[in-house]
Parts: sequence; C-alpha cells; structure tokens
Amino acid sequence: MTPTIRSIAPDELPTFVEVMTTAFLERPDVANVAAELASLWDVRRCRAAFDGGTMCGTFRTWETELTVPGGGIVPGAAIAGVTVLPTHRRQGILRALVAAEHAAIRERGEVVGLLYSAEYPIYGRFGYGPATRIARWTLDTGEASFHGTPSGRVEIVRPNADTAVRMVAVFDAVRRSSPGEIQRRDYRWEYDLGRETAWGDRWKGFVALRHDRDGTVDGYVRYHAEPDPARRPRARLVVDDLHATSDEGYAALWRFVGQVDLVDTILADHRSVSERLPWHLVSARAARMSEPGDGLWVRLVDVPRALEARSYEREGTIVLEVIDPDDGGGRTRLALDVGPDGAVCRRTDRSADLTVHVAALGAAYLGGTRLRDAVIADGHDEHHEGALARADALLRTADEPWCSTFF
Repeated sequence: MTPTIRSIAPDELPTFVEVMTTAFLERPDVANVAAELASLWDVRRCRAAFDGGTMCGTFRTWETELTVPGGGIVPGAAIAGVTVLPTHRRQGILRALVAAEHAAIRERGEVVGLLYSAEYPIYGRFGYGPATRIARWTLDTGEASFHGTPSGRVEIVRPNADTAVRMVAVFDAVRRSSPGEIQRRDYRWEYDLGRETAWGDRWKGFVALRHDRDGTVDGYVRYHAEPDPARRPRARLVVDDLHATSDEGYAALWRFVGQVDLVDTILADHRSVSERLPWHLVSARAARMSEPGDGLWVRLVDVPRALEARSYEREGTIVLEVIDPDDGGGRTRLALDVGPDGAVCRRTDRSADLTVHVAALGAAYLGGTRLRDAVIADGHDEHHEGALARADALLRTADEPWCSTFF
C-alpha cells in the first residue's frame, strides 16, 4: 500500500491518541487524554499515516534545542509517539512518516532530529545514531560517607509554581553548558511537580533546593519514596531529577538524599554513566552503576551546520563523504577544517579521506561515541590511510555527553 501522510486536524487528536496507545499496548482514557493534550500539543507537528480513511500510524515532533560540545546550541526536532498499528506492519508506513518529517525538518531550518529508541534496530536505517548513554545508580546509605565539610544549606520546598521557576533557572544554566542536554517544554515542569493528568497517577514527592554561601540557589533535587512493605518503616528513595551549577551544590544534594531518615537505598535512573558521585564518597563502592544503555539518538539533518556548531579539542582538516539517502544523490562530500577560531564545514569536490554513513556521524557527533565503533554497523571506506583514526580523534571529547530529559 501507499499510505497518505499528513498533519492531523484538531478533531483527529482522539484518533491519533487511540492509534498511538494501541500500538504501545496502553489503554488510557483516550477522550480525557486527548482533551488534556489539545492545549499542549501542536497538532501541526502531529503526522499520521492513513490507509484510505483509516489512521494507521503516528509521528509527533516539537521544537527543541540541543547543546553541543563547546556550549553551542542547535535547533532540533524532538521526536516521539512513533507508531504503526499491528495490522499495518511491514508496509512502508514508518519509512513514509520518517521521510515526511525529515523533509519538514529541513524546511523549518532545524539541524538535528532527536529521539529515544523503543527498539534498538529500528532507527539506524533512517540515519539516527546513539549519541549518549544512561545508567542506573544505586547508593547504599549505610556506607555513604562523603568527603569534605558541607557548605551552604539545603531547603525542602513545596512543589509549586514558584519552585518551578527556581528549578528552571538552575536547569537552563546547566543544560546550556552540558553537551547532550535539550530544552524542556514549560508544561513538562508542571507534570514533574504533580500536575493532575489523565494519563495515570500524578507525581507525588518532594523538592529540595540547595543555596550556596551567598544564598543563591545553585541546585535542586526532585525525589519520591517507594515504601518497602517487607521492611517497614524502611523505604527506598528515588531521585527523579538532580542538577546543580556547581560541584559543591551537586555534592550537597547527594549528601542530603543520602542522609534522609528511614531510607537505606537511593535509586537514580537515567543518569550519566560518568556520574561524579563515587568520587565524593569516602568509599566509592557505596555507589554502584548498573543497567547502562543507549540514551539520546541523534540524526544530523543539516550536516555542515551541525559540524560547524560544535567545538573541537584538536585542530585538523578532513574531507568526509557522508552517505545519506535523504540528501540529494545520497552522498555528500564535506571539507571540515578545525582551527583555533572554530570550525568551517563546506561542500567540496575534493577527494574524500573517509566515507561514513550519516548514522555513524550522528552517533559520534556529541563526542561520547567513538566513530571507529559507530561505523561497524554500516561500514566505512578509508580512502587515505589513518583517516578513520583522524576523524575519530577530531570528534572525540574528554567529557561524556548526557541528556537527562527523557521524552
């Protein structure tokens, strides 16, 4: 079949939600969910696939920003709600939805597409690569003794609009200097602080702010408790979100949650694999990392703009031939020149040093994934000896990128 792909009309939002949740094996109150989302989602960026008059696939995006190495910011499209009904699998619907959205991304002038992959094998063929990693951290509070002397103060506050303003200020300061982080939508903070939702149970927990010596808020932690019926009154404390603009604030917030009474275990999911927590502990073994996995996937849609936007920790020049079926003839030759004044990336007719797939370049773009590893899936052609090693070194960064925002 050849599906019809188009943006939905406002009155089609309930059907969009029905199709999306059916494919995700969820069964919410569709009418109430759609009514709630009507004022939150931009239906112009909700695309659907139709088999005749039947909606059979969904694809949603919204505008965001991605921080890249060096603190540059590039505009991007955050992608979610990508589904195809079980009755319409293997009929080219997902490919048609992706092609339509990639064309729209180019038309809007966005540089990257961003997503979290529900199933790992799906998105590489569309040019996406896993660019960040995430993991679970577990802290044993009985063994958690911290280095140094606490400074500043930590204050428990009500999770209300005023608190959200202070949290947003901290998060925006952090994300603008942290490669891999993205801009969060305003209503995301409302849900994070307990807004009622038709999707299910609302968040119920606590927020603590950290004030530095001058009284300025330089960090926050949002957390909730999970009681353990077998060990009452002991409970597990789950860190939902923790950010700080200073090392002192970061350590103070972990110290705070580690010393909450009636808690023997701290769990923190979706954290960086390079978390600094163990180094703040007298016994680093009190903090254990587990379940490492892929985080944010990046698709370079405008490759020259993307490569020019970030900084590099080494100087060099290389000509890349990028395989991208979405871009013209499928192969684009780019000259990347990196010097002390920044990077310049232009199309060129010079002979290529290295041919790589755009998915591998997306995976390596933020500096955390080795290009030499990312090329394994789709292969590469090295036209000059050592070109892969040079490109790998050029893209690599000392700091691990991380996206703390799941969507």
